[in-house]
Amino acid sequence: MRQAETARDEQHLLETVEHSVLRLLSGFRDPPARLEITAGAVTVTAEWGVAEGVRTVVPAQGQAHPAAGPAIPAQESAPAVDDRLLVRAPTVGVFYVAAQPGSPPFVTVGDRVGAGEQLGIVEAMKLMIPVTADAPGTVVEVLAGNGEAVEYDTPLFALSPAEPG
Repeated sequence: MRQAETARDEQHLLETVEHSVLRLLSGFRDPPARLEITAGAVTVTAEWGVAEGVRTVVPAQGQAHPAAGPAIPAQESAPAVDDRLLVRAPTVGVFYVAAQPGSPPFVTVGDRVGAGEQLGIVEAMKLMIPVTADAPGTVVEVLAGNGEAVEYDTPLFALSPAEPG
């Protein structure tokens, strides 16, 4: 009887941690590249992409020290050698081109998109994180397959920059 009780307690603890992590992640404007959680003596660390050696850490509620380093914006799309803008995965997860199976994709090759427009989704821990364009342009290539596991910063779309004017 004791083993079954211990297993139920451990399952409840795992479900509580999962719920808490999802709630925490949903509160971030941009999902972190790395999230560390420690139960003993409570430690929560969130890290975003590194930009020229800057690291952002959000301390857990109740920690005595302030965040280390200034907040940095989401990584900007980096132009490739051929001047394409690359839209990258905001987190580790599974990449999808549509909101749900059987639905049309958010965008297809040749579509013109605006800054902030949703291009796809990365699912991480049952949380759907939108993939959005950082700048206006035309979709020239979808670089990852639908349902493909992706790492943080994996190029997902290539955009031809919009002409100024």
